[in-house]
Amino acid sequence: MENSYVEKEKVNQMPRIGDFAPDFEAVTTKGKIKFSEFAKDKWTVMFSHPADFTPVCTTEMSGFAQRKPEFEALNTELLGLSIDSIHAHLGWVHSVRENTGVYFDFPIIADLDMKVSKLYGMLQPNESETAAVRAVFFIDPSKKIRLVMYYPLNVGRNMDEILRALEALQTSDEHKVAMPLDWKKGDKVIVGAPKTLDELNARLADDSLEKVDWYLAKKTI
Repeated sequence: MENSYVEKEKVNQMPRIGDFAPDFEAVTTKGKIKFSEFAKDKWTVMFSHPADFTPVCTTEMSGFAQRKPEFEALNTELLGLSIDSIHAHLGWVHSVRENTGVYFDFPIIADLDMKVSKLYGMLQPNESETAAVRAVFFIDPSKKIRLVMYYPLNVGRNMDEILRALEALQTSDEHKVAMPLDWKKGDKVIVGAPKTLDELNARLADDSLEKVDWYLAKKTI
């Protein structure tokens, strides 16, 4: 019983925000990759889906494919995964393109041995022992994990939110600011709270800021 519990805990482990993304080698629909060498100097959005030739997954993968130019504009590569063979992946990509005209033109990892799924905590036994949940990892160019999303098998993701979160991360990095609730490009951002009396007095005298309170101020960038 104890060994079974330990094994399940091992399967459930996943990288955390701020960790470096675990390295791996894998076969994909675009050829073999070594993750540490993938998407050099770019962000990566790596996402898993439960299975090929399934309805919800087809809508999600189509969404990623149709909005791929928006990810490219944000200097970001897409990387999919499911616990299926490379032949199943290729057949699915071909079938969707023939039936809908949508082409999954990004690498999809064939993870039959579940190596990558377990490495990233995508395989969660209480949901399924053989299908990856709908995980999304936002990984910056230094290969550090910056944001993680998890959805169950029966709920599709929100593509607008994935793109919004990606742009928020990049904007925060560039301008050293924080993002308020529902932030989207063009909205005001939050500047850091003052840490000394001098900073507080400078904050109160700064008419360029929208001051909700002394500790909460917004600005346009």
